[in-house]
Amino acid sequence: MTVIGPANGRADIEIPGADSKLSIVWAAATDVGRKRKANEDSLIADAPIFAVADGMGGHLAGDRASDAVVSRLAELRGPDFIDPATVEGALVLATDDIEVVSAGSELGVGTTVTGAVLTLEDGHPHFAVFNIGDSRVYRFERNELVQVTVDHSLVQELVDSGLITSAQAINHPEGNVITRAVGFQAQPQPDYWMLPARAGMRLVLCSDGLTGEIGDERIRLHLAAGLSVSETASSLVDAALASGGRDNVTVVVIEVVDSPSN
Repeated sequence: MTVIGPANGRADIEIPGADSKLSIVWAAATDVGRKRKANEDSLIADAPIFAVADGMGGHLAGDRASDAVVSRLAELRGPDFIDPATVEGALVLATDDIEVVSAGSELGVGTTVTGAVLTLEDGHPHFAVFNIGDSRVYRFERNELVQVTVDHSLVQELVDSGLITSAQAINHPEGNVITRAVGFQAQPQPDYWMLPARAGMRLVLCSDGLTGEIGDERIRLHLAAGLSVSETASSLVDAALASGGRDNVTVVVIEVVDSPSN
């Protein structure tokens, strides 16, 4: 388990060329869960970059894979806003690092990664959300929760093809089979979404240790409770543990406190 950045943070960022600023707060929480012996999740929460990685490989190899991803992403820190294109370059470097870690592994080593970086689009602050695998980013705004990312998983492909319903997907026996990852000697292929950073909106970044235990409506209710980002992140992890805690669970909650993009 690697944690980069403060567990509770705040950033007040001047918007270039404008007499305004972007203010955000965030909090991170993680737990090994009730069934696993080691936490193979890793996270970075340090503006302008936030990400959660869920490692796979066993015998701590998954931990090293997720560490490789967040460590390479951490190298992007410095400017207040960054070009989303640099994310893929960091993931390529992480893939090379994972190749070294996986030497001698017959099963291979890899990790999911999902996250958001602060960027500017036409001079306005945005979150560039990215994803590989089945960790997720949600947006909570005006009391509505929306899953931003799309899982790269066998179950999601079955849903998309109409062979099973979303409800059937929740407890599907092949729910842990993913179709994209960082590592496994493959070129990383992230998907991207651009979200305006509007005051009052929240983002939730999480590993599937959360979504495998509680549904979207439960997540929405925790966000709608109006607690601080720290209390919200902790309460989501506690809810996953109370529901079984069968996997490592990691949550990052980001809130836009002030923004010119409204």
